[in-house]
Amino acid sequence: MDWRLVFTTFGLLFLAELGDKTQLAVFALAARHRTPWPVFLGGALALSLVSLLGAFLGGLLGCYLPTKYVQIGAGLLFIGVGALMVIRTLLP
Repeated sequence: MDWRLVFTTFGLLFLAELGDKTQLAVFALAARHRTPWPVFLGGALALSLVSLLGAFLGGLLGCYLPTKYVQIGAGLLFIGVGALMVIRTLLP
């Protein structure tokens, strides 16, 4: 096991998720229901599953496509989702 990669991934995702909409949603749910442990468990399970899917799909794509194309595709998808969110917000 490449522990350096484990800690790099942890640090990157930890910093990326601070103040992110996921963390704010968990914060709001815990505040609303006043029960942090079920919210933590649900959030941890959801993020674990999303990370598992991302890791396996990324590994699968990495076997068939050069990393450059995977990064470009991920970037375009990210921009597309962001643009869609802006459009849906601005148009009634």
